[in-house]
Amino acid sequence: MTEPVKQPMYINGEFEAWAGGSWIDVVNPATEEILSRIPDGGEQEAARAIDAAERAQPAWEALPAIERAVWLRKIAAGIREREQEIAALIVAEGGKTRQLAAVEVSFTADYLDYMAEWARRYEGEIIQSDRPGENILVFKRALGVVAGILPWNFPFFLIARKMAPALVTGNTVVIKPSEFTPNNAIAFAQIVHETGLPRGVFNLVFGRGETVGQALSASPKVAMVSMTGSVAAGEKIMATAAKNITKVSLELGGKAPAIVMADADPGLAVKAIVDSRVINTGQVCNCAERVYVQRGIYEDFVARLTRAMREVKYGDPSQRDDIAMGPLINAAARTRVAQKVARAVEQGARVVLGGETPQGPGYFYPPTLLVDVQQSMAIIHEETFGPVLPVVVFDTLDEALAMANDSEYGLTSSIYTRDLNVAMKAIKGLKFGETYINRENFEAMQGFHAGWRKSGIGGADGKHGLNEFLQTQVVYLQS
Repeated sequence: MTEPVKQPMYINGEFEAWAGGSWIDVVNPATEEILSRIPDGGEQEAARAIDAAERAQPAWEALPAIERAVWLRKIAAGIREREQEIAALIVAEGGKTRQLAAVEVSFTADYLDYMAEWARRYEGEIIQSDRPGENILVFKRALGVVAGILPWNFPFFLIARKMAPALVTGNTVVIKPSEFTPNNAIAFAQIVHETGLPRGVFNLVFGRGETVGQALSASPKVAMVSMTGSVAAGEKIMATAAKNITKVSLELGGKAPAIVMADADPGLAVKAIVDSRVINTGQVCNCAERVYVQRGIYEDFVARLTRAMREVKYGDPSQRDDIAMGPLINAAARTRVAQKVARAVEQGARVVLGGETPQGPGYFYPPTLLVDVQQSMAIIHEETFGPVLPVVVFDTLDEALAMANDSEYGLTSSIYTRDLNVAMKAIKGLKFGETYINRENFEAMQGFHAGWRKSGIGGADGKHGLNEFLQTQVVYLQS
């Protein structure tokens, strides 16, 4: 048997072979095969990466923004040249379908180009003064060193989501990928290296959240920690960063409600909800996690949902293109999903489709539909992060809005209706960072992806996301 590839880190413009001892296995979740091994890094590696980024930052910020943007465009071009290769890495280590992996890679390149366009667009202000002869100027300045801590569900794109706005605004970065999906990050670092980006501007460190992640969050040299992941991980990062009053931007969990009114287009609603549930095997924070259906159409709509979910095929995405889902990311994830379904059944829910863990290799779990679900059940309040769809019946829009808002999360929401007045009332009533009307849950790069409540602090994308990586300097200039 061939020995798995041992991946290096990328610090201060160099790929470093690991001599620290222990390794972390990277496993294909569809086959349980070991794909590679990454360094089980720690505080020392994090510190060296931070130091490299700190040394590089003043010269990087001194470049005109339009010159910084040139590097982003070079990286985007490099990604497009290796699109199929990178997509294959994402499929193998993340269990994502080939189509979705290809979309992620192309979207990442587009995102880099989009953020590069902001080089000439972000700006300060001139404020009217109360004093004669005085000008009040507001400058937008870089923060310094930004640490990006990534999840495994969109591992390649999230490098760019944290790195691109940081670099175009004059910051330098240290990225910690998930230990489950690091191979695509090495490909990203190779592309960065081939462009000749100045040393230390982009750094990649491997390790676990409790070691490298905590070291990045605890460093007084890090100006901001941008993290995407679970609420529990976000709480730890926030507590650690608080010791230095370090800025945090956290995108955490979600429990997105989908409200289906009696006047909705049923075909459109079913397709959008199913697409929003099974994308990446339900492992997306803005997935539709719970469905509220108005009583008059409940039975018909559940029948339609059942047929649509039954048609969802799953399997090894490296071998099949006729599937909408691959495996869950690991055995622990599958166990959690199965336990949540079992608990829902114990509390009175009924499984009409799926609900049984398949035999054989790979961490697969079937599309699962639950009915007879009550608002009080755990399946309505705890994030599932798997292809499980619980359905609740309601009578009035006010009732649906109250149940939708009955959550510690507040990332995304959706409603299906033909009535503009109903849609507007829902927009005002839903307490979520994003609301989708008559469409699937998937954000645009020019929007602002941000959650309320325990779904996070700060946000990403668009001009508002760019401003996360800037701080203000106010100058009072008396002439």
